[in-house]
Amino acid sequence: MIITISGDLGSGKSVVADAAAKKYHLKRYSAGDFVREMAKEKGISLLELNKMAEKDPSIDKEIDERTKKLAEKEDNFVIDSRIGFHFIPKAIKVHMKVDPAEAARRIINRKQAGEEDETELEKTKQHVIERKKSEQERYKKYYGIDVEDMSQYDIVFDTTHTKHQEGIDAILDLVDKFIKEHNIQ
Repeated sequence: MIITISGDLGSGKSVVADAAAKKYHLKRYSAGDFVREMAKEKGISLLELNKMAEKDPSIDKEIDERTKKLAEKEDNFVIDSRIGFHFIPKAIKVHMKVDPAEAARRIINRKQAGEEDETELEKTKQHVIERKKSEQERYKKYYGIDVEDMSQYDIVFDTTHTKHQEGIDAILDLVDKFIKEHNIQ
């Protein structure tokens, strides 16, 4: 069984992927790790790498090739990847949504414990919006994919108004239901 988890920044993809890997005894992968490694290797930020990728398709192609090869070699894993669903059509495709303001709050809280700074919150929200726009434009340009077309996913869940564990439990319940309905082993 393969599960792809895609969605908005700050929607909880990583924690849901971790929980799914544990619950279903699957290996855990993250396309985000591939991207962060590449940005670090180049000595630039994720936003800078995304801007570069708008002009240089080889950046996305390298990440996407890793995803494709993974699915060719293995058949029991979960991966959080913005467009993994496109490259692994046989997977259970989960998409997670979140409001940009809530995403910014979560991202800041993940980075630091304590009170949120309004300026930092607005700056992070703007970063979330810019990065999403950058990625959407690239995926449309390179692959003809509209990641906002929810019909491509088996499960769509908005985590904006759910507490951490509630969201995880609700999504895994939907995955359980999908597995049962489709007789997936």
